Amino acid sequence: MSDWPADADAYVPSYTPNAVELADVELILTGAYRPLDGFMSVAEARSVLDNGTLLDGRSWPVPVTLDVPSRIADELEEQPESARFVELTDPEGAPVATLHVTDADGLGTEKVRLGGRLRRSGDGSHGVFTAYRNTPEQAKETYSSSRVLAAIVDKPLHRPDLAQLARATRQLGAHLLLIVPTASDMAGSPELPLSTATVMRTVLAAQDRLPSATIMALPLARRANPVRDGLLAARVARAYGATHIMSRPDSIGGGAGVRSMLPREIAYDSRDGQWRSIEDIEPPFRKPGLSDVEVADMLARGFELPEWFTPPAVAEELRRACPPRPERGLVVMFTGLSGSGKSTISRGVYESLLEDGNRTVTLLDGDVVRRHLSAGLGFSKADRSMNIRRIGFVAAEIGRHGGIALAAPIAPYDADRLAAQAMAKQAGADFLLIHVNTPLEVCEERDRKGLYAKARAGQLKEFTGISDPYEEPAAADLHIDTSDITVGEATEQVLELMTDGGWLESSGFKLD
Repeated sequence: MSDWPADADAYVPSYTPNAVELADVELILTGAYRPLDGFMSVAEARSVLDNGTLLDGRSWPVPVTLDVPSRIADELEEQPESARFVELTDPEGAPVATLHVTDADGLGTEKVRLGGRLRRSGDGSHGVFTAYRNTPEQAKETYSSSRVLAAIVDKPLHRPDLAQLARATRQLGAHLLLIVPTASDMAGSPELPLSTATVMRTVLAAQDRLPSATIMALPLARRANPVRDGLLAARVARAYGATHIMSRPDSIGGGAGVRSMLPREIAYDSRDGQWRSIEDIEPPFRKPGLSDVEVADMLARGFELPEWFTPPAVAEELRRACPPRPERGLVVMFTGLSGSGKSTISRGVYESLLEDGNRTVTLLDGDVVRRHLSAGLGFSKADRSMNIRRIGFVAAEIGRHGGIALAAPIAPYDADRLAAQAMAKQAGADFLLIHVNTPLEVCEERDRKGLYAKARAGQLKEFTGISDPYEEPAAADLHIDTSDITVGEATEQVLELMTDGGWLESSGFKLD
């Protein structure tokens, strides 16, 4: 920028924005967020929230803001206004952009919101599929028509989706622009969660069905408001030259100068194997597409997705991402009070799986993890949460590579258990939560380490079940009370759950 301040080469503090903020940085720098050239001031963000407009009256759907630790603002205060810059980096610490700060406002005692213009300071290569992240000007060079139909693709394109896009493109005489959001780790649906990389691979696998399409992998991020998300997506599509946007019935599309198109309901015509409008097919010959629940179930059972529903190349990408359950990674977290029996049960399951030999298995016992992975952490609430999240991260990585991870921490807080589950899902692994709900009085009677006695005497602070609460899981996959069953029986229950769910090939485990 020719009018960039002359002090731009001075020393500046650095900060790594979160995933949404990094996505915003990239879209600002490429021009996808025009007319924005940086992060909004507090006044401008408030105007967007209250009125849906920037301060100059132009419409804009969402605040685009940057919140940094207050220490960054303290460092900036020591600089003259013309030299207030922050270097924004990716998670690996590589420079991405420089922010010239012209507005700062405190958000309590720990955070400050900064506004100002951005200038690229790195190579712009952060993220996946960067070869498909062209600027609007570069993308427009590939268009074959002045009419451009955009579609935001956050799920695989099966034959009905491809048929709808092809039909709409022909009707409009338009060029097709497919935008795959890649800012988040996960996409798909709750019934069939997929990584954004998997969704992109399925779109590329279907490219031969839409040979003239332009495919973009853009860091569009999901925010809290789906309506505003839809309007922002339409704004970005317009920046990329879209004149129309394909909207799902459950989404908000259009706006921002882009006309919205709703796809017609279609079905498979068994007479000639074509997908067409449902009203054009007589009821005996109509065949609806598969739901995400049905697709997920078929993948879990190792069934081939039928070719009438999805192209073989798309089916292969889904099979790679979601292998049959006997081949899929699995995280099993045992949670319960100290002395409940969770470590003993998890070890029983571990030893049984070792004897069987059909699955790779790793045991992450709470006490062992404390000596290695979480050495140095104490037992404050913050440290206990960090311990569970470290376990969750390692367990998810084991699951990513097709192994079974058994973890047996106390894990007293629901938020940490949910975080561990989310990490497993992001890694493409399944997750089971086993609540060993042995009563407190039984756990105290066992107390072989004397911990409960010390906690009752006030010698141990924040001890789960005594001086700190245990949040019982609302949706555990299995509850086990070890006060009236043997370790073998408890272990058998877990193995049966894993077998019935399809993660183990058979239930031929012999336990005492």
